[in-house]
Amino acid sequence: MGATSFMFVLYNILQLVFVLVFLPFIIFFIVTKRKYRNRVPSRLGFGLVQKVRPAASTHHRFWLHALSVGEVTSAVPLVKGLRRAYPRSTIIVSITTRTGRQVADKLLDGIADHVVDGPFDLLPVVHRFIRCIRPDLFILVETDFWPNLLSCLKKRGVPTLLVNGRISPRSMDRYRRMRLFFSPMFQSFSCLSMQTERDRENMMHLGVPPGKLPILGNLKFATPATTDTAQAKIRLLPPQRLIFIAGSTHPGEEGILINCYIEARKLHPELFLLIAPRDPQRTHEIETIAAEHNLTVFLRSAGEYRSADVFILDTIGELVEFYALADIAFVGGSLVQKGGHNPIEPAAMGIPVLFGPDMTDFSEIADSLINEGGALRICDPQEMTEILLRLLNSPEQRIDAGRKSRQCVLRQSNVIARHIELIDTLL
Repeated sequence: MGATSFMFVLYNILQLVFVLVFLPFIIFFIVTKRKYRNRVPSRLGFGLVQKVRPAASTHHRFWLHALSVGEVTSAVPLVKGLRRAYPRSTIIVSITTRTGRQVADKLLDGIADHVVDGPFDLLPVVHRFIRCIRPDLFILVETDFWPNLLSCLKKRGVPTLLVNGRISPRSMDRYRRMRLFFSPMFQSFSCLSMQTERDRENMMHLGVPPGKLPILGNLKFATPATTDTAQAKIRLLPPQRLIFIAGSTHPGEEGILINCYIEARKLHPELFLLIAPRDPQRTHEIETIAAEHNLTVFLRSAGEYRSADVFILDTIGELVEFYALADIAFVGGSLVQKGGHNPIEPAAMGIPVLFGPDMTDFSEIADSLINEGGALRICDPQEMTEILLRLLNSPEQRIDAGRKSRQCVLRQSNVIARHIELIDTLL
């Protein structure tokens, strides 16, 4: 038995032992916790055959899988591109997390044929999903690699495509340490579309042949410059104010942002702060920070806007729409060591983009925006205040930076066409 086969067998043995040992606890959580009770049966494949039963047709069936909110957002332009290129095809999208499923239900309504919960990586479950969906092509967005799923797809001769492939330094360290586990999965793909040359080189170091590794860019470069529903959100914001939006923030960042906001507002009372935490469940924590500075808070979930000092976007899937209404954006996860988040969405809306020193996960995109004059890297809180004031003092500089950030995105907006060309070769 080769090392790869041994790892595969060991993985399934460990799965079986885990399920048998913890079965009483698993059953308890399923019965007592509604969020598990509602999703576990569907993730085991119950009811799937009735939902996705193939019609009497020879048209293509696409199975696209995404992990959570970020991956779903990345996938939306590709799903729209598939629908345009293959109008009579069936598109089935599976999502792993509950929040990702909620966003997919909203953003892919009327575009994908079916949105379902993703499978547990148990062999019987994986076989059930593949048998019910009967895909002509499996597309995985960015991450969520599972050995059984990829192995079974390969054995059945289903082409598999990774899109928006990227490898952060932290992920690369993990893949290297567990090379025997991850390398066979990566090599099992028919093709891996990578975002950058660095991502491609990392995959080559893990043993993937260069011919399987085209660089097609980031799907989020296809983010529309406006959104159909953004204008409806204007009523939720105070009139005649300059909106400073901080998207996907993490613990340790909101306090810095609020302090900078207070300082900047002394000279520019028209400034208004909107915070969109990466985890909306942290809303109370941010409210507490604001209260410590004697600032009032309005929550998006509260409905109609009422006068407040700070707006907290405590919902899922609306951040892009509020980027479209903002004047200056800060991208979170970058003032703390979280690797940053994708700056393309605010850049596509034509506003200047600020981020902290740690943009490790999106370094090439961040560098491109900086080099073209559409983004600025912040080293410390004092510099944040200084740059914010500079942009507030000069509308011309603010508008020019926003124009350059959008131009940077538009130059790479043909990313969907490149992916569709690749998909044509795999069918």
